[in-house]
Amino acid sequence: MTAALSPATSVEDEVRAALGTVADPELDEPITDLGFVRSLAVDGPDVLVHLRLPTSFCSPSFAYLMASDAKDALVALPWTRQVVVELDDHHDSGLINAGLAADAGYRGTFRHEADQDLDGLRETFRRKAHAAAMERCLTALLRAEPAREVTSLGTVTLGDLPPGDHTEALRRRREALGLPGAPTAPVMVDHEGTGYPPDEIPLRLRRARSTRISIDGNAHFCRGLLRTRYPGSEADQKPRGDEPAFVPLTSVRTVPSDKEQTS
Repeated sequence: MTAALSPATSVEDEVRAALGTVADPELDEPITDLGFVRSLAVDGPDVLVHLRLPTSFCSPSFAYLMASDAKDALVALPWTRQVVVELDDHHDSGLINAGLAADAGYRGTFRHEADQDLDGLRETFRRKAHAAAMERCLTALLRAEPAREVTSLGTVTLGDLPPGDHTEALRRRREALGLPGAPTAPVMVDHEGTGYPPDEIPLRLRRARSTRISIDGNAHFCRGLLRTRYPGSEADQKPRGDEPAFVPLTSVRTVPSDKEQTS
């Protein structure tokens, strides 16, 4: 039986909200924002969802992961009975759809082609998403405080960050990695929660920035490919928020070296 919903919430809205918890592992954006949800239909407790991707040759691992996560998110809704998620127009659509229908799992779906399970892949992209979210917050902080020394970023805590989408995104990425979310927790840490000595921070921030630029660039490219492949799909894409202005680290104040101080 369908769960009771608030007057302002339809069953389709609840399905779409559940799908909004599923992210493209490489682009670190919800599949609903990217326009990857082609259609959805609800018939009582039964749900049918069709997904689409920017190209027919997108990574089968990524494609399966998103489709599988979408099915899991919908099965978790208390009122669903039969959930069918199908991937359209991919070179492995038949294989992936059959595996999802049989609940075969990744290895059961791809058999000898699956050299590993998806846990390692998920962890890799969780770490990248965390690095990118951390860089966004710290770059925004440098922009707001141009006199701040980049080496001081190691002392910044979650409580020092202003409220907003970037901070909330960072908190979610930290939670996914099991990192502390207390206001006193340092922001500039690796995926294990270990901080960096001050002299390493500029390099670590550059690396995190490279990761963020790669993610953002790929997301922009894939959005364009989807619009080209499926005319009109731009109506299903959520515009991205403005990124913090680029702050060259060479223009940020750093602590002079001993040699510079004595020269």
